[in-house]
Amino acid sequence: MKQLLGCLFFLLGLQINAQDYHENLKAIRSAEANRALRKMANTVNNNTGNYDVKYHRLELNVDPAISQISGAITTYFEANEAMTDITFDLADNMTVTQVMQRNNSLSFVQNSDDELVITLPITQAQGVLDSLTVTYNGNPISSGFGSFEQSTHNGAPVMWTLSEPYGAKGWWPCKQDLIDKIDSIDVFVTTPEFNDSNESYVVASNGVEVSALVSNSSKTTHFKHRHLIPAYLVAFAVTNYQVYSHTVPNNGNPFDIVNYVYPESLVTAQASTQITVDIMDIFTNLFEEYPFADEKYGHAQFGWGGGMEHTTISFMGGFSRGLIAHELAHQWFGNKVTCGSWKDIWLNEGFATYLAALVIEDLDGEDSFTNWRQQSVTFITSQTDGAVYLTDQDTTSVNRIFNSRLSYNKGAMVLHMLRRKLGDTDFYLGLQTYLNTPGLAFDYAKTEDFIAVMESITGENLAEFFNDWLYNQGYPSYTLNWEQNGNQLNILLSQSQSHSSVSFFEAGVPIRIVGTLGESLDVVLDNTVNNQQFLETINFTIQDVYLDPDYHLISKNNTVSLSNLELEINSEITIYPNPTASTIYILKPQHVDVDRIKIYNSLGQLLMQTQWTTEINLNSLGSGLLFVQFETENKIINKRIIKN
Repeated sequence: MKQLLGCLFFLLGLQINAQDYHENLKAIRSAEANRALRKMANTVNNNTGNYDVKYHRLELNVDPAISQISGAITTYFEANEAMTDITFDLADNMTVTQVMQRNNSLSFVQNSDDELVITLPITQAQGVLDSLTVTYNGNPISSGFGSFEQSTHNGAPVMWTLSEPYGAKGWWPCKQDLIDKIDSIDVFVTTPEFNDSNESYVVASNGVEVSALVSNSSKTTHFKHRHLIPAYLVAFAVTNYQVYSHTVPNNGNPFDIVNYVYPESLVTAQASTQITVDIMDIFTNLFEEYPFADEKYGHAQFGWGGGMEHTTISFMGGFSRGLIAHELAHQWFGNKVTCGSWKDIWLNEGFATYLAALVIEDLDGEDSFTNWRQQSVTFITSQTDGAVYLTDQDTTSVNRIFNSRLSYNKGAMVLHMLRRKLGDTDFYLGLQTYLNTPGLAFDYAKTEDFIAVMESITGENLAEFFNDWLYNQGYPSYTLNWEQNGNQLNILLSQSQSHSSVSFFEAGVPIRIVGTLGESLDVVLDNTVNNQQFLETINFTIQDVYLDPDYHLISKNNTVSLSNLELEINSEITIYPNPTASTIYILKPQHVDVDRIKIYNSLGQLLMQTQWTTEINLNSLGSGLLFVQFETENKIINKRIIKN
């Protein structure tokens, strides 16, 4: 979810550069944390764990001019164990007037723990499906960014709900457990037909609008949604909306993007929301078809500074491109696959942040995408600590959960570095598989589930990568020393870490080699140990070497220097004679332990390898330039010899 101060994104319109996007992103996180703060104490109710919700029918009666709701909620539920009663989450200021089951009235109590406890007429056996209907009414408690709001816009009444993370119980009896999705819902909202200005009331909700029937000056609008959905993503909004649509071609299976906007915002919104089709196409091409294409996607304007990714309909405080992209991204990462705990919040917010950046890459080009990465890295490294993945203690702090530096920006950059490590083909195939893995698709995922999918697709062990960049803290600072000797570039790469939780960050370190005549060569150094030496063949005279000039790595305080590396190498290990006709002899300091020796030709082909020895016979090798590589515990040393 994203939040803004006022309608800042709305005023920005279609175009938003990376710097503006990051400045607004910081404000978004602060507002989001404030909204979630008062709800964080209410987490999973252990008393609702004995059943699985299968279906809800919400029959709601509201007048947008009055902060009041009444209605009947029919719930189908399957017993996870033998049950004699069933508990729903419901705020204690709401009044239940009746509970019915097959025309029989059931006894119930409401308590100060925001529970509705209903006594079943007989014991319901494990695996048995049953249903009941709760009739209730009340004035839902709401304040600030609350779960149920009644307000005005341009003098017209407006009402909306926003239940993330645990606000649904504020306006309807439900089960708020994040890991029990409802199989399907029907939502019926009855309102007056017109407001006091004789403007028609229009309802927006999840799924497909089935009907809007008028009777006796009231209107009942029916929506149906036939995909798994958690209680916090069930929502409705109602006011004097103007409605218009865009069509997504969707490779011959078109569906609509339905926009519900205030009349006073119609012209501006129509100029802004068309971009949603382009963003939808980007995400569809990269990942998969929009998960709810058989129903719709939509936007409903509401009186709140930001957005909320309700399934199939994002509630929007404005219509900037960045906000549209972020909320749409959540339909895949957040709604189809939902983070399984607050510790895994990056699976929602880090992904949505990176997908919004992919829109910058696609629509604005590489320079703008580079600018986004630079802004991200600067923000991430503004402090020396912090992990993307949360600890148990972290989950008690809403500001830590919704931390823009870590959950959003660092999570997004970890995805970018993973993409660079794996390559686009495996990266996107991995994400496509993640979205369609049984048990995750339209369900919940933990971080270990995501890692397992990526490892299964690539065949790589990614433990070191995720331990360094996701589970542990900080970032590396690099020192690169280089010299050119003929057509050989000799590099010594060293690293320090900002936080003690990581002893060494393994990474592909990008460098750019620039020649005196404007030549340019990009190389990625596979940095696996500290003080590692690299040899690169360069066919031009080097003027400068730049480390990560395009900001593909989370790092800071990097330095690059032209040095005399041969002296440093010779001080460690000596090979003689050089040139040689057959045998070379090796001397090393006593404190240096060499694990393995490898010999390569000038094309980089491995010719020979051996454990540590003081002499090596080269009679089997051809003549020419050879490179001898010494692997020690903490670095790799490369030396050159000539074989006659």
